[in-house]
Amino acid sequence: MEPIVLKHPLIEHKLTILRDKRTGTKEFREIAGEITIFLCYEAMKDAELELVEIETPMAKMTSGKLNEDKYAFVPILRAGLIMGEAIVKVVPNAKIGHIGLYRNEETLKPIKYYYKVPKGIENRTVLLLDPMLATGGSACDAISMIKEDGVKNIKFLSIIAAPEGIKRVREEHPDVQLYTATIDDHLNEVGYIVPGLGDAGDRIFGTK
Repeated sequence: MEPIVLKHPLIEHKLTILRDKRTGTKEFREIAGEITIFLCYEAMKDAELELVEIETPMAKMTSGKLNEDKYAFVPILRAGLIMGEAIVKVVPNAKIGHIGLYRNEETLKPIKYYYKVPKGIENRTVLLLDPMLATGGSACDAISMIKEDGVKNIKFLSIIAAPEGIKRVREEHPDVQLYTATIDDHLNEVGYIVPGLGDAGDRIFGTK
């Protein structure tokens, strides 16, 4: 499946602020969260609604309501946490899991250190969250872990993606739909996205 890329002047505007090295931690977090909400809207366009009867101040009516138990949102630690925080603003009762992976700076391969997902994950649509899809190593490992738990419907949301990461995910997991705010040019020799925005985790948490 081709990645779905958000094309909108507001998204480009927010990405410009996010990329700017002068943007501070507070504003970086806020903008990353706002872009995540746009990604969530797009990724849940096909969400199934259940008809419920309600009464407005004017009349009774039947309307659609999301069954939030059919979905799980799983940030990849640590940078994905900011996306998980944004998701609950639009899906307040969202079931949230966490996958802990870090990248070996020499081999660029992901190393797993934490895995906790909601019960009944195999019956849910899972949206994996990571601001950066770079080499695709962490993404593919996280997808494989979720699949091992029996999940059939997986979507991957990133703010910025590299062509190399997209290629790898499409090769290893062609059934997973990718959503991103933009596709950048390439990875540099140490696996960072160019032009990118630097290390998302460091910029979110102010650790560099």
